[in-house]
Amino acid sequence: MNGLSLMLTALLVYVLGYRFYSAFIAAKVLTLNDENVTPAHRFKDGHNFVPMNKYVLFGHHFAAIAGAGPLVGPVLAAQFGYAPGFFWIVLGAVLAGCVHDFVALVASVRHNGRSIAEIAKEEIGRVSGLTSAIAILFIVTVALAGLGLVVVNALAESSWGTFTIAMTIPIAIGMGLYMFKIKPGSITGPSIAGVTLLIICVIGGRWIAMSPLSTYFSFTHHQLTVLMALYGFAASVLPVWLLLAPRDYLSSYMKLGTVFALVVGVLVVNPELKMPAVTEFAKGGGPIIPGKLFPFVFITIACGAISGFHSLVSSGTTPKMINKESDARFIGYGAMMMESLVGVVALIAACSLFPGDYFAINLPIDKFEKLGIPVVNLQELNKEVGENVQGRAGGAVSLAVGMAQIFSAIPGMKKLMSYWYHFAIMFEALFILTTIDAGTRIGRFLLQEFLGNFNKKFSNTAWLPGAILTTTIIVFGWAYFIYTGSVQTIWPMFGIANQLLATCALAIGTTFIVNSGKKKYFWVTFLPMCFVATTTLSAGFFSIRDNFIPLAKLPGKAFQGYLNSFLAAVMMAAVVIVIVDSIRRCILTIKGKPLPPRSAGKPEIKEGAPARCC
Repeated sequence: MNGLSLMLTALLVYVLGYRFYSAFIAAKVLTLNDENVTPAHRFKDGHNFVPMNKYVLFGHHFAAIAGAGPLVGPVLAAQFGYAPGFFWIVLGAVLAGCVHDFVALVASVRHNGRSIAEIAKEEIGRVSGLTSAIAILFIVTVALAGLGLVVVNALAESSWGTFTIAMTIPIAIGMGLYMFKIKPGSITGPSIAGVTLLIICVIGGRWIAMSPLSTYFSFTHHQLTVLMALYGFAASVLPVWLLLAPRDYLSSYMKLGTVFALVVGVLVVNPELKMPAVTEFAKGGGPIIPGKLFPFVFITIACGAISGFHSLVSSGTTPKMINKESDARFIGYGAMMMESLVGVVALIAACSLFPGDYFAINLPIDKFEKLGIPVVNLQELNKEVGENVQGRAGGAVSLAVGMAQIFSAIPGMKKLMSYWYHFAIMFEALFILTTIDAGTRIGRFLLQEFLGNFNKKFSNTAWLPGAILTTTIIVFGWAYFIYTGSVQTIWPMFGIANQLLATCALAIGTTFIVNSGKKKYFWVTFLPMCFVATTTLSAGFFSIRDNFIPLAKLPGKAFQGYLNSFLAAVMMAAVVIVIVDSIRRCILTIKGKPLPPRSAGKPEIKEGAPARCC
């Protein structure tokens, strides 16, 4: 099998899915109507609620949702072979992941930009609302830790990557000031200037790495964790137009540009897939993922096919900036489809390595030697990229090597293997970091909504003391896990948490559709919910029994093992409660019982009526 066949198949499915299935959902299920006033206009405050050009907002939304999952998940899942991951990434996205994001975004727009937990309270009931809020706060903390850990591991002791990432901050602030204050509505000029400066920083980063200045941009794991926490705090508290949206928009150029370049590279180079369709580890006993193909391939790939974290973005920053309802299809369904394409590219890049080289990179040296699988090109790869890549677990390095191989195989690029490798490492860090800033702000919104039940001041997201307090709590939570954890302890928890949240969001979305009078289309979200719930609850049970409890018995790992077990059990129980309560509410609605007063079937705000915001 070759990469060209997989890429063409994926692109065909994406075109058909967007052209027909997303159009069906937009017209029949969600009935998008541009005459409905969106929260961005109704509550316009210049801080959180800001009408945004759909292309700029697509850039922000894609940058916010596209984190470590579609890059690292498919690479780690290559342990099972290329076939299982490919089918789940492509079909899972078109039928589940894109639908999940699209429905969550529209539901939040109809509910004045509120979070998925608040939507649960208004669509299902107070029990689901409270349960969802608690579960989501747990989940978002673990998810941000899982995403942030990959950034820290990729940038540790890397002055080139750190310099480039750092420079995106002042560039983004300049773009934000120009686009929203100096010349409102201007996009072309700032975009060209921003991309030009970014390219200069990418090239200049290599010079920085070779100069005495490199010491000022080279940080340890712990130092990077603290710096990333400070950045996340600033991005959460500052006005969205000043740093968060323009930086994500700027990052999206590099993200999308690199992804498209990789797609073209795969089409031109047509790399041979060295990994078999299904490996011997599908039955279990894998050295990277300690579990069988079912159900662990589904929680490992996570964001590449469906991601619960996306529902936080779709009900967090993005719905507060939607200019008109029809934009939700392009942004909600389209951005997730783009992320799925990223997953396919990552899978092809990883599977283009020989199995021995792949496992040598992704496993500690002593653990790899026990496998007895010979390496093929590892020494040559070390020489070509300019550093030793063996034993660099986590997926990021093997992906960078795979990407560099594809780029350097393009005619005229053979001698640039080292450059492409370091560019790929920087690209991965930039790709993931944008999820941290948006995720922290979303976590702040969630916590403020929750505390608003006890003190109304917290319900006002523009209230500075509340924003500072809640941001501090959220940042401390995910930074603590990164500071003390590792890929082996955090990533399994991230996969379970992420997919449980997706299950929860699909249950809430099903209730939203039924309450909206579209009960005959309930299957659009209900069927994906049943599948994701089955795989994730199974994976959670096996992880507690086979991974977390045994971890607690190791010297010095008792607290970590029992904490992981406790968090997984709490999240699983909370999601089961939401599913049961959602089905109960749907049955009541179908039987003709009165709808909740603020459900989608009975909008709270009508034209000319007083507005109530979060």
